[in-house]
Amino acid sequence: VLGVLKTSPHIRIIGGMPILKDLATVAFCDAQSTQQIHEKVLNEAVGAMRYHTITLTREDLEKFKALSVIVRIGSGYDNVDIKAAGELGIAVCNIPSAAVEETSDSTICHILNLYRRNTWLYQALREGTLVQIVEQIREVASGAARIRGETLGLIGFGCTGQAVAVRAKAFGFSRSLGVQRVYTLQDLLYQSDCVSLHCNLSEHNHHLINDFTIKQMRQGAFLVNAARGGLVDEKALAQALKEGRIRGAALDVHESEPFSFAQGPLKDAPNLICTPHTAWYSEQASLEMREPAATEIRRAITGRIPESLRNCVNKEFFVITAPWSVIDQQAIHPELNGATYRYPPGIVGVAGRTSCCHGKGCLPVLDTANTGLKTVQAPVWRILPHLNCVLSGQVGCEFSKTL
Repeated sequence: VLGVLKTSPHIRIIGGMPILKDLATVAFCDAQSTQQIHEKVLNEAVGAMRYHTITLTREDLEKFKALSVIVRIGSGYDNVDIKAAGELGIAVCNIPSAAVEETSDSTICHILNLYRRNTWLYQALREGTLVQIVEQIREVASGAARIRGETLGLIGFGCTGQAVAVRAKAFGFSRSLGVQRVYTLQDLLYQSDCVSLHCNLSEHNHHLINDFTIKQMRQGAFLVNAARGGLVDEKALAQALKEGRIRGAALDVHESEPFSFAQGPLKDAPNLICTPHTAWYSEQASLEMREPAATEIRRAITGRIPESLRNCVNKEFFVITAPWSVIDQQAIHPELNGATYRYPPGIVGVAGRTSCCHGKGCLPVLDTANTGLKTVQAPVWRILPHLNCVLSGQVGCEFSKTL
């Protein structure tokens, strides 16, 4: 948690950055709940930087007496009550392009692991299984499959979804540049051999993957989730794995974290790979996430809230009449740039040239590589208002982009 006292600048922060040192004193607070935060911070903190490990409800937010901005060091903000924050005059921001390369790399690793079963092959050898003749190979590697020609469905197509699509194409998930339009989640689930989730969690998509939607999937499909644990009903997933309706699943995020196999519905589920919410992590990503987060705090301190903020996610709820909505400073400090994003929103290098489209609601079309003509065979970025579904596969790739 980061706090800036309005009288004598002082900061309490997780992952503090030098970007803020000329504005306030930086210190660290390793709190996992507001009950662990010192009363002085609750009374005087003006800003907060936080990871995904702490939840802030309305009751938690009301404990802060001077808080004006919260910056999530990462992209997901489902564990902050953004509506309550806005009504209390607290702006909530995120870093939408955080850890794109790491998360997309981890997603591809999970997909490859499910198809080639490396985790289970390793476990078999550790357990003493001897593999020499073809019959033994066939037995221990049962379920391993070829990737080329398979159809990958991506639910959510922001920076990470786009990066996964680029990587997946290299492994043969797409054999042509034809367009397969997906208008509903049901279409995507029915046509995909592997489904991967890349969307934020909200009240509208909680348990998006549940018993009903699992039954819409192809028999024996794979499921990968490196987005948010609440997107998947783990009880329904466990049952589907036991029945073989889902051939295998790889989860980096879970409904209850920290995750443990000792309890919960997944404890005895077969063909399951779990990692402890680490798909985003590398030393480089950790630094690149903290820098723009600290820069956003700097904008709040030196500018106006929420007008000066670049990635405020709750402007629609924000109360501009809050007494601390503008932080008065005697001197305006020059803004420091945050880390650059290798995959900025709206940029995908898949094929051909990108046609220009400036109006909302339009459909940008990627030209084919061998002609300058826009054809129905060329990949399309399609606006899918609610589910933001993407299908890349045997008949081609479709890219949807939420405005």
